[in-house]
Amino acid sequence: MTENKTIAYLRVSTDGQDLKNQKLDILDYAQKHSFTINDWIEVKVSSRKSTKERLVDQLLDQLETGDCLIVSELSRLGRSVSQIIAIVDELIKKKVKVIIIKQGMIINGKNDIQTKTMITMFSLFAEIERDLISERTKMGLARAKAEGKLIGRPTGKGKSKLDGKENDIQGMLQKGVSRASISKLMGCSWPTLNHFIVTRGLSV
Repeated sequence: MTENKTIAYLRVSTDGQDLKNQKLDILDYAQKHSFTINDWIEVKVSSRKSTKERLVDQLLDQLETGDCLIVSELSRLGRSVSQIIAIVDELIKKKVKVIIIKQGMIINGKNDIQTKTMITMFSLFAEIERDLISERTKMGLARAKAEGKLIGRPTGKGKSKLDGKENDIQGMLQKGVSRASISKLMGCSWPTLNHFIVTRGLSV
């Protein structure tokens, strides 16, 4: 007889975000409750994408009766209340245990009114919070634009901490010193050095 397994599902919306915090939360919870994570599904894709692209379809295929799914919070499963409820309903039908750490919920295959109410409530809170953040961001950008502030990275040369070191950098480039080594010597990041070389017209 095959032993029941526990799968952790982690998702962030962009490559710029990190899955590390979700993973630490899940590992900490598993350690405190003395169980092992057998498989990890890690996704960097927007919640606007399909369940296939978010690997939710794969997740549902892998989970069997008696298995356990653990997520850091409900919003990892979907963007809207209807999305999340549909996925949880499918998990309940398969008699999969679901652990949602942030909301402190454990769903043990029961599709009762209390479970539905809690899922709807927490999903709605997450949806409202996301909309508020989006609205605040839009308002902030609109206000900055109205005040004539530049949004994004300034174009052109701009000031740099490397100003005045053009000759030193030029000399090292001509001697074949790598840009990674030069950036360490100059105490700056590689992108900063590269931007400086390009905007100052330094040549190898």
